[in-house]
Amino acid sequence: MFDLEGYTIQLVPPHEGGRNIVYSCEKEGHESLILRISFMPDRSRKDYMAELEYVRYLYDHDASVPNVVKSNKGRLLEEIVHDEHTFYISLFVKAKGKLLVENHYQYREGVPISEYYYNCGKVLGKMHQESKSYTPVNSRYQFLERYNTEKIASLIPEAFPLLKEKMTELLQTAKQLDLSQETFGMIHFDFNDGNYSIDYDTGQITVFDFDNSCFGWYMLDLASIWTNGVGWIQFEPDADKRRQFMDDYFQTVLAGYTSETQVSEAMLENLPLFIQLNLLENILDMFEVMQYNEQEAEAEEDDEHLAYLIKCMEEDISYKGFFHELYSPEAPFEYEIKLDSD
Repeated sequence: MFDLEGYTIQLVPPHEGGRNIVYSCEKEGHESLILRISFMPDRSRKDYMAELEYVRYLYDHDASVPNVVKSNKGRLLEEIVHDEHTFYISLFVKAKGKLLVENHYQYREGVPISEYYYNCGKVLGKMHQESKSYTPVNSRYQFLERYNTEKIASLIPEAFPLLKEKMTELLQTAKQLDLSQETFGMIHFDFNDGNYSIDYDTGQITVFDFDNSCFGWYMLDLASIWTNGVGWIQFEPDADKRRQFMDDYFQTVLAGYTSETQVSEAMLENLPLFIQLNLLENILDMFEVMQYNEQEAEAEEDDEHLAYLIKCMEEDISYKGFFHELYSPEAPFEYEIKLDSD
């Protein structure tokens, strides 16, 4: 389907909760490629086409994303049906550089880490700026179409009535938010250092894995960047020092972001709300994984990270509890509680 004869094809080790099988494809004298096989029932052909069309649009408009490689038949997406199950196949140019974790979270030698913070904001700002003019052929879902009271009722066990109540209230608040072209459009919705590579020669960031992309508020991606930043200071015992670092970090991110697009003060003031909305998505996703795999559900009963997120949601603790007495630098984002997943 994709002229991969002669390539060395190797499985990329999957991560927990991953929804795709991914292979690296290497051939001397040719670009490195990434082959993705998607198989989960929570995505349709239209969903995959909408994702691939959006990535191709971003690439064509000079956003820092890998190109989508068409098949021999000129398609962005191919399908294989086996034993009455459909597998969706897509191919991407491999992003240049490597993940932060692959470099042991060390940035470029001799270059201040602030360059990385700035570039994270800049590459996201470019994507959002192009999204403001994006008109899809195939359309992804809107945030409030997928995250709603029905989903909460289907995923959250009856043992968590307060959690359900707080999530429902949060979604009601979100319904009042501005939906204008400047604030709402296609977003990545999984913007973290596991989903972009860094060219260690130049500092350029290339973003991939748009599997969660949807129509949502641009601030949701900015809230993800804020949350990403806590890892750099999470072991600091002084909450005031953590807060000062996060303020400086996010201002550097925003400097990069606003070099490409604009964000209103009104939306920035809602940062705690958008962090909480990301928290809602995280919690629902964790419960969804538990439902897909009953054995994993048993293992998750003592998941202290999930318990921590639930506590933040139930008690309206903002900023993922990072400045709250709940937070422990000895055990970041963990809370000791027995979860009943029945």
